[in-house]
Amino acid sequence: MEGNYKDINRQSWNTRVETHVQSDFYNVEAFLNGWSSLKEIEVQLLGDVTNLSILHLQCHFGQDSISLARLGAKVTGVDLSDKAIAKAKELNTQAATDAEFICCDIYDLPLFCDEQFDIVFTTYGTIGWLPDMNKWASVIAQFLKPGGKFIFVEFHPVVWMYDDNFEKIAYNYFNEGAILEQESGTYADRNAPIAQQYVMWNHGIAEVLTAVINNGLSVSVFNEFDYSPYNCFKETVEFELGKFRIKHFGNRIPMVYSLVAVKNKV
Repeated sequence: MEGNYKDINRQSWNTRVETHVQSDFYNVEAFLNGWSSLKEIEVQLLGDVTNLSILHLQCHFGQDSISLARLGAKVTGVDLSDKAIAKAKELNTQAATDAEFICCDIYDLPLFCDEQFDIVFTTYGTIGWLPDMNKWASVIAQFLKPGGKFIFVEFHPVVWMYDDNFEKIAYNYFNEGAILEQESGTYADRNAPIAQQYVMWNHGIAEVLTAVINNGLSVSVFNEFDYSPYNCFKETVEFELGKFRIKHFGNRIPMVYSLVAVKNKV
């Protein structure tokens, strides 16, 4: 299973793309009319990105990449799904932005790109698709300029311990290997007439931080949040505009974390 996880996951995301593009969740019509897909958590970490080069890993069909380009950044988005990258290029043209897009698994990115960037950026639901955090962090370090920043926002590993309805602990907090799942519908449209299988891994906080630190990055910011800015889980309640919690947990569990890490200057 681990040997062909890239093929399984590429097909999984290819299956979702058209449903996601048509969904209210991603609201492509509003996006093309100027709405930014970036959330408050990452906007505060990014600051002014005018004229900065940004590598956006696991960009899906490019909304955040294009939102960053609209802010004046020079953006390169990367994703495993060929259908997602095709849609990203189409949206980039429609939005009249100049983001660039590369279709590949991020572990293979050194075969497709030899630049270094001011910022490496990746957010929300990304690392669970990857088996090896040290290899992930080494790719990030390779593509950062000395003194460059890695900006990362991710769903908290505590969330992935629960079953879909948040009724019981169903998975290990720690990485104990690949998890093969089957799904009908998708988080952006649970009633969509699609089905897919996919392979994921759980990564605890220490696993992530250790990988980042061991690859020459110094963590300067780390935060945890008791809400998700995306309504992508079951059993949620919107307690403030654009902020979602599991209704029977309230503010008692972390749902998202963020970090900024700076590449050490030699």
